[in-house]
Amino acid sequence: MNRRDRLHHQPIINRPKLLLKNNKKIILWVIVNLEVWDPELPQPRNILPPPMNVPMLPDLPNWSWHEYGMRVGFWRMFKALKDRGIPSTLALNATVVDHYPETVEAAIISAVLKDNISLFTSITNNLAKDKSINDKWRGLPNPVSSRNLSNVVEDEVVEALTETIKENYQKIAHRYYKIKSKWLKKKSLMYWDRNAPLPFQSQSIYSWKDARQIVTDAYSNFDNRAGNIVNKFFDNSWIHAPVIPGKSPGAFAASTVPSAHPFILVNYQGKARDIATLAHELGHGIHQYLAGRKQTYFNSSTPLTLAETASVFGEMLTFKSLLSITTKENERKGLLANKVEDMLNTVVRQIAFFEFEKHIHHQRKIKELSVDEICNIWIDVQKKSLGPSIKFNDDYKYFWSYIPHFIHSPFYVYAYAFGDCLVNSLFNVYESKLPKFEDKYITLLESGGSDTYDKLLKPFGLNPKKKDFWQKGVNVIENLIDQLEE
Repeated sequence: MNRRDRLHHQPIINRPKLLLKNNKKIILWVIVNLEVWDPELPQPRNILPPPMNVPMLPDLPNWSWHEYGMRVGFWRMFKALKDRGIPSTLALNATVVDHYPETVEAAIISAVLKDNISLFTSITNNLAKDKSINDKWRGLPNPVSSRNLSNVVEDEVVEALTETIKENYQKIAHRYYKIKSKWLKKKSLMYWDRNAPLPFQSQSIYSWKDARQIVTDAYSNFDNRAGNIVNKFFDNSWIHAPVIPGKSPGAFAASTVPSAHPFILVNYQGKARDIATLAHELGHGIHQYLAGRKQTYFNSSTPLTLAETASVFGEMLTFKSLLSITTKENERKGLLANKVEDMLNTVVRQIAFFEFEKHIHHQRKIKELSVDEICNIWIDVQKKSLGPSIKFNDDYKYFWSYIPHFIHSPFYVYAYAFGDCLVNSLFNVYESKLPKFEDKYITLLESGGSDTYDKLLKPFGLNPKKKDFWQKGVNVIENLIDQLEE
């Protein structure tokens, strides 16, 4: 560096006095740095030099003090900063999220939600009150009624669904999480480990050719008409599967007008879950294709109550097919457990969210709710739904504020459970060998949105207004848990 490149030289005796805001004496910028160190590689920093200065791999002595910091030191610093209200900056590399999820959750998510909880509470109170006034003007009997009208479903049907799920919390969610705790050799699980990978998680990778064969066989074995439509998607390149830069994440099936075929986007990476996603989107594709051939533009789109029928049904067909060709016991167990967890997330989790919303909106009719009152309602419904094997730390009480549906789409969440349980009940009838089930099912898909869900389900002997209809759906989940305990 040349002399002219640096700041102008000014001895300290000639400098003007530096005054800090509010006459503070010193500025302290606290940065907590989190890293992942691989014991199999040379460590970034060495406190303990190796014998004779010859590097050792794995370098357990130096890796251990870092690991101790992540397991113990971080939590002591976190508590010290939190207790004293000292703001700090977090620096971390991305792999910390995978290796130390509890640390990231504590340092980032909880702190942000807590810092903004008064604002979230104000927003929730205002939106709930606004909705209450609107509902009163429109003569709606309860806060859920407007959503049910939009979904073209009666209040009593949704009530039958929610009451059935709540009555089965203990049989499915409580029971499964107790089993999972034992698998992970713990008395209970922290909430962040609810969906933790299992010790016998399947590591199998399936080629695109394998995926096509598995999914096509699953649909064809059910009904050749469904299998032939699936083949159209593959043969005519109506599916975009590779993961490429700039591509939208996730998966969806897109339809436009009845005269145009649907198109499917997935991001296929060869895992069992990717096969399930492919089967799910192909179910949508079949539904859209059949409805488009039989219905007009105005009747081809399905109502929300039946929108997930073909997708979830096809996913279940493929799951059963994949299970039948899996010979390794641990892989079968992993497939079953993953399916149960997906169902619990779709059914129990969403109904718990729905119950939270109902409590908030009913209470808001009476008075404005405080932060503590909303947080207590949230914790109460979470404990009731997930059971004693799932534990929560104190900061979890703020987690209601990160669910966007509560703000943008009140009471939408029950639709996930509605669709899943409806299809499980339908699948229960299929496995019971109802005569001409396949013909009735194809007719249902061809109907699109031309009739109401209850009339379309009548040929299957199903009545969603009764609890036993929804119980059939819950029984499917319970049967899978039974298989895990065999």
